[in-house]
Amino acid sequence: MGTYFRMPAAYHAISMSPIPKTFRSALADPMWRAAMEEEHSALLKNHTWDLVPCPPRANIVTDKWIFKHKFQSDGSLERHKVRWVLCGFTQQPGVDFDETFSPMVKPATVHMVLSLALSLIAGPFTSLM
Repeated sequence: MGTYFRMPAAYHAISMSPIPKTFRSALADPMWRAAMEEEHSALLKNHTWDLVPCPPRANIVTDKWIFKHKFQSDGSLERHKVRWVLCGFTQQPGVDFDETFSPMVKPATVHMVLSLALSLIAGPFTSLM
């Protein structure tokens, strides 16, 4: 048996706009602009942040748009993916922010916590069975 691999599709159903270097060039392209509007709408809908007055001595957090093409398994273009991220590496705890929040949890972490909780609950009763 030989080794088989799939070559990416040469032609895409959705036109593949080049990845923009700046957000201004992305705004000029309808595909990237629509993806940016979708990302911005999702952030507003989810109440991702609250605008508050700038505390004294605080660093202003800058932002950056990340552009990427997402492909399907056959190599065809699935969509234009855009993320708006904040560059928070200049912040200092207690000066620029009071709390942090990360909505990402790996499935392996959830599995481990649930398994640990189950073993702690069932632990004393396993000797009675």
